[in-house]
Amino acid sequence: MKKILFVLFISISGNVLAQSSPQDLINTFFTTYEKDAGKAVKELYATNKWTERIKDDIDKIVGTVNGFTESYMGKYYGYEIITKKKFSESFELYSYMIKYDRQPIRFIFKFYKPNDKWVLYSYAFDDSLDSEIQEAAKLYYLKLDEK
Repeated sequence: MKKILFVLFISISGNVLAQSSPQDLINTFFTTYEKDAGKAVKELYATNKWTERIKDDIDKIVGTVNGFTESYMGKYYGYEIITKKKFSESFELYSYMIKYDRQPIRFIFKFYKPNDKWVLYSYAFDDSLDSEIQEAAKLYYLKLDEK
């Protein structure tokens, strides 16, 4: 029995240590998100010890993502990356489109590496993809050929 617990502990701690990049943290987030959206958000925030100070805000976010139920949003179909921006060796932004029957939702993750470990700096979501695409299609954003 002790061997089983020891092996389980090693595999759990190995999984945490294996998350050495923002992409690893995102992959873990989405794996958990499929089963339990609120738990995924809590685990993501847990990567940064300073987020304890905003526990009430995190609880509101958890409540919102837990509200993305099948009866409200329809079936969940996964996610696609929209963009990745590397601002420096220690700060990166990832934007993903989350696919539901009803509509897409955008998740924005910002990660910071203050020393030797990546942590969540910021997480946000919105549903303004439709209006942004419409705005981007306006004539003044298009490059017109000059002849």
